[in-house]
Amino acid sequence: MKVILLENIGKIGSIGEVIDVKRGFARNFLIANKKALYASKENIKEVEKIKSELNKKDLEKKKNAKDIFEKIKSKEYTVKKLSTENKELYGSVKPTEISKIIFENDKIEIKPSMIQLKDDIKTLGEFVVVINLHPQVQAKIKIKVIPAETIQ
Repeated sequence: MKVILLENIGKIGSIGEVIDVKRGFARNFLIANKKALYASKENIKEVEKIKSELNKKDLEKKKNAKDIFEKIKSKEYTVKKLSTENKELYGSVKPTEISKIIFENDKIEIKPSMIQLKDDIKTLGEFVVVINLHPQVQAKIKIKVIPAETIQ
């Protein structure tokens, strides 16, 4: 299915580009989230008219992402979790928990979907987490998992 992108999307394309994607991806993600339009002749003409406006919005999003990047780059956040004697956690540290910690410490809202974990965090220690703030801006933070008071 051919669609016209309304914003830059990493590994897919840039604003105003007509791309061919699977029907389900187009309907359920791109069009549902207003990231793309069906590639009809009318829509192609419409996007050409508003392309500069879309580019301005994208630059603004990129600027906001860079501001957040400057605030959180190379920061370290601490998570207290219950653990076994083998330094394994009961459960794991999820992106939602990481986003809550960042909000509590720095008052910066980051969606859990932006947080990219290489592997599940299931043990005590330090982990590097990548945060996709914009298709062209990525921040790396450290998550330090320490043991909480043990339950006797």
